Amino acid sequence: MLSLICLALSRLAPQNLCLNKFEQITTFERIKGFENFSNFLDQPKLFTVTLMHHIFILDAFHDSGASLAKTQAKVTNWSDPDVHKWVDQADAIMVRMTPITRQLLHSTKKLKVICKQGVGLDTIDLDAAKEMGIKVYRTPGVNSEAVAEMAFSLALCVCRRIARFDRLLRAGVPIVRPEHLGLEMWGKTVGIIGMGNIGTRVAKKWLGAFDAKLIAFDPHAPENAWSDIEHKRVKHLEEMLSEVDLLTLHLPLTKESHHLLSLKELRKMKANAVLINVSRGGIIDEVALRKVLSEGHLFGVGLDVFEIEPLRADDPLLEFENVVFTPHAAAGTHETQQRSAKQVAQQVIDALNGLEPANRVV
Repeated sequence: MLSLICLALSRLAPQNLCLNKFEQITTFERIKGFENFSNFLDQPKLFTVTLMHHIFILDAFHDSGASLAKTQAKVTNWSDPDVHKWVDQADAIMVRMTPITRQLLHSTKKLKVICKQGVGLDTIDLDAAKEMGIKVYRTPGVNSEAVAEMAFSLALCVCRRIARFDRLLRAGVPIVRPEHLGLEMWGKTVGIIGMGNIGTRVAKKWLGAFDAKLIAFDPHAPENAWSDIEHKRVKHLEEMLSEVDLLTLHLPLTKESHHLLSLKELRKMKANAVLINVSRGGIIDEVALRKVLSEGHLFGVGLDVFEIEPLRADDPLLEFENVVFTPHAAAGTHETQQRSAKQVAQQVIDALNGLEPANRVV
């Protein structure tokens, strides 16, 4: 009889049920005393059998996230040929930049949870998720230091022509150094649009390392925000544009922020100003940016994000030597990717198990 019961369980468990090792051993020990199978089935409280959830990881995540998810659920990784079946099979998805559209959401069969690595949500149709009762989470703050460091690094790379020198040296081109002079940033004026977790870290770096004068624009922050940072706050974007030597962007892409910097705003900036964007493509009007660059306006630009990603190999912006590019890699550090992957996985696990993780958006 015992073998019959174990056979019945074994036929169920691999496909639809999840019994951890403790539950399997406990179940085996507790059913020894039953004289027949019907008596065993009449004792539902003797052991716990949990329906195995199916989590799909749609983008490249650090292995730590997948490893954690696999302890609690069936997992299909982004590299699996069957990853496209998430629409039909997923109870939850872990995403970075894969667009989750209204059409896709309305095609899902049993999706309950979406967790986005990072803070930006412009790739997920939140209205559609809300309509369908799908919970959406994100991981704000976990990548703040990495992104702030990238913004700072890109700015110095542009100001000191580092990427240009690297290209010229590799190409074996003779370098006349006075033709490639950079900019010093000590005591210069830095404008920051968006003073959240990332923007405030960037502000502290410029203040601490370069004794910069800070001008902040963030219409959504309370009046007494950033009291620990010496700064000048402006109520309108136009008030800062003509004053800053460097402008760095740290805000989400919304209807309000789309093309926040277009031709009029870019032309108001100093002719030798530097522009940095590690937030979202679409905040800068790239057609307008190309125009002002072709006119010789702006000393240089550092971009980690673009209106269309990945950046096309024939994108006209690539023609400008004073623009430095990185492939939406600001959060790409070992430390950040490990932390954020684990946090995404844990939030998904908690949500599927009926808990309420922090950072829910919908």
